[in-house]
Amino acid sequence: MVSLACTLSTKRPLYRDIETWRFSINTLCSLPLDEIKGDNTARNVRAAIFSEVNPTPVIRNPKLVAVSEDVLLNILDMDPSISETSGFVQFVSGEPVTNSTPLAHCYGGFQYGEWASQLGDGRAHVLGEYINSKGERWELQLKGSGRTPYSRTFDGRAVLRSSIREFLCSEAMHYLGVGTTRSAALVVGDDPVLRDQFYSGHIRTERAAILLRVAPSWFRFGSLEILAHRGELLQLKMLVDYIIQNHFTDINALELENRYVVLFGRIAHRTVELAVQWQSVGFVHGLLNTDNMSVLGITIDYGPFGFVETYDSKFVPNCSDRAGKYSLDKQLDVILWNLERLAAAFEPFFNENQKIHVSSILRMLAGYGRRKLRSLMRAKLGLITDVEEDQQLLATLLSMMEETGADYTMTFRQMALIHPDSMLDCDVLRNHWALSRLMCHEYYASFVEAYKRRLYSEGDYNDMERRSRMNEVNPLYILRNWMAQSAIEKAEKDNFSEVMLLHKILETPYSENCEAERLGYAAPPSPDAYRLRISCSS
Repeated sequence: MVSLACTLSTKRPLYRDIETWRFSINTLCSLPLDEIKGDNTARNVRAAIFSEVNPTPVIRNPKLVAVSEDVLLNILDMDPSISETSGFVQFVSGEPVTNSTPLAHCYGGFQYGEWASQLGDGRAHVLGEYINSKGERWELQLKGSGRTPYSRTFDGRAVLRSSIREFLCSEAMHYLGVGTTRSAALVVGDDPVLRDQFYSGHIRTERAAILLRVAPSWFRFGSLEILAHRGELLQLKMLVDYIIQNHFTDINALELENRYVVLFGRIAHRTVELAVQWQSVGFVHGLLNTDNMSVLGITIDYGPFGFVETYDSKFVPNCSDRAGKYSLDKQLDVILWNLERLAAAFEPFFNENQKIHVSSILRMLAGYGRRKLRSLMRAKLGLITDVEEDQQLLATLLSMMEETGADYTMTFRQMALIHPDSMLDCDVLRNHWALSRLMCHEYYASFVEAYKRRLYSEGDYNDMERRSRMNEVNPLYILRNWMAQSAIEKAEKDNFSEVMLLHKILETPYSENCEAERLGYAAPPSPDAYRLRISCSS
């Protein structure tokens, strides 16, 4: 999050009604706009970064499903009680707002490795910008808010099930310490939408939902790629300069001749760091197209995501990805390929020496990512120092987990609960379901001995300190598919209590919660849980 250089000196009061809350000046409107205003007819939009078009409100019985008090309070300067007002519900439902200039963004992208040309915000509207009392700049966006020029043949709506998943996961990722967009509030209406969830010919009527989400920026790799592919270099330069000026202010202040090279390097390193953060918590994005990659290195566009449970390096959460292109173990490689595509979009601004420099950055990124990942995984084992043999230790552990089907999250968490000298004690392990499964591996005993030697090699060993370090980086609760599905099924019957309960529990994923334990959120999932499927349909 980049704060404005000149922060506000006096804390603003908290707003209790949407009528007195106001957007800041919308600097996005300084970028090239579509000449056709207010027309949501699908069309190719040229030489423009945004189209000015209004949302289509959810009008049939709009109801607030969920709200993030943290986002309201600490990002939007709103008193959480504002969510109880009809004005706020109308705001999230897409009703017109004072001093808002709704914009739909034009972008392209590579999807599954192939150029897809114009994509864009087909069901999203950026309502405006807000500079909060901390001097932070945030863009507010509605998702599921109706047709835009980029909707193609689609209806511009989102459904309740996918909106709940995004609301919960974007907030969960924030509390896991992973860079992400945030979700402020979710509204559902009785407006019907038709969806074929698994593209199997079984179309059903679902309820429309609109998600209010916030981010420092919604620009993505595809924002630059569409302009570069069309040769719209004036607009491309304006966009890149805008990104530097508003989100990489230190680069802007230096007035470097190589500012575009520096910008690409920053984006590249942030993106790789994001990928290894995902890997360390077992998260798989599911749809790593370049239009779903943020230029700020944050997670955007939660679709068919998933957290690996029984460890499988080939885990794919998206049932539409039959070739496994975006599997757990391929995420970093895919992101490196995406960065090569982004470098091509920057290329019109590079001279020959700068192109060589960028090629050098790209060559070094794989090694940089591996080192970063090794550091995060070492911390998950409670290790402090960097030793070359750690790579083999980690590889052995992951291989045993894969071969025994041990749970990724709980294996690391339960390792923190047991003294290393007791990790071979069957009576102790009986109460730790993930480690009990891991113990079945023929190399388990030799791994434990190697792990003990490695721990004790770091000097004066203190097991309480090891446990504390591990509990800080190994979550107890993640958004497992069965948990989200349970909340969705209740929500579809107008019971939203589990959505908000899950949200509350996932705010403190590293601490034990009595209610979460009662509901089995850290217990072995039932066999049915592993048969749940997620698709791109939303």
